[in-house]
Amino acid sequence: MDRDLIKQLLDQAGATRNRDVLADILRNTYELVSQDADRLDLKITRDALKEMSTAFRVFAPYSEVRKVTVFGSARTHPSDPLYDQARELAARLSAAGWMVVTGAGPGIMAAATEGAGVGRSLGAAIRLPFEEEPNELLDLDRVVSMKYFFTRKLMLIKESSGFVSLPGGFGTQDETLELLTLMQTGKATPAPLVLLDVPGQTHWRAWRKFVDDELVGAGLVSPNDTNLFLITDDVEEAVREVRNFWRNYDSLRWVGQMLVVRLRARPTDDEVAELNERFGDLTLDGGIERSEPLRAEVSDGDKLDLPRLALRFNVRRGAGFRDMIRAINGLPSAPPLAEVDGGAGTRSG
Repeated sequence: MDRDLIKQLLDQAGATRNRDVLADILRNTYELVSQDADRLDLKITRDALKEMSTAFRVFAPYSEVRKVTVFGSARTHPSDPLYDQARELAARLSAAGWMVVTGAGPGIMAAATEGAGVGRSLGAAIRLPFEEEPNELLDLDRVVSMKYFFTRKLMLIKESSGFVSLPGGFGTQDETLELLTLMQTGKATPAPLVLLDVPGQTHWRAWRKFVDDELVGAGLVSPNDTNLFLITDDVEEAVREVRNFWRNYDSLRWVGQMLVVRLRARPTDDEVAELNERFGDLTLDGGIERSEPLRAEVSDGDKLDLPRLALRFNVRRGAGFRDMIRAINGLPSAPPLAEVDGGAGTRSG
């Protein structure tokens, strides 16, 4: 596609930011014409782009608010103890300043919306021939209805800084396992994932036994990969896991071979020494050091006000980074949780 034509289209649309990315979108659209793409392929492309555009618009006003996505069964009845568990979880996180994102359906999704309240809830519904419209508890201006599961899961994962899965069927398993896969492979930045049951039920403990016996035992996943989630039947512990994950840790960025970890509070010399003593094996060489923003970060204006740690991270020790985040959040220099809760915005990555 002619470069001048792309420039003309962007000028006509009034594009002033991210013109390089928008140009790529236009160029790829044009290539579908030259490839004589199949009609079904074109419809999938059109619908996916339309759904994502709508979803971005719905979620955009709340970009500065931390969100937790709650997964769970649409079949859970309000009389089920799981319903109360989801409602209480959402209510506690909402009271701490978080918004709650669900799949906008009945069951666990309705319970979480009820607990958070309409003003603290967002939804990404899926259009199915055998299910109802988005649950009536949601404000229709805060819900997007989607045709494809893959675009829906993108929004449920992309927008949130924490995740809680309650027992559910194939859909819940799919969402939970995809999230674990993204975290395991580094395609999603670290975030807390809680698998929440109710006392006396064994859904997630039985699932963990399968993981240990059939996946870890067969060498299909690393034993350290089970560090990616927490199983509990205690709402208070679940809420604490989600909130505390972001107490001091803010975000990370790769700059070349350096992993830069952005924090809320500048660690002391003694705290850095303690981190090196505990987590020095996560580095290839040079240890963990305080750092000023690196050149690439300065160029992008990327969170330049935050203190940093930098290390040449050994990706083969990836699961150990979770323990380092917990240690960072527990440093004496870490700010009080109330100062950072709920208002830090969408995760990077």
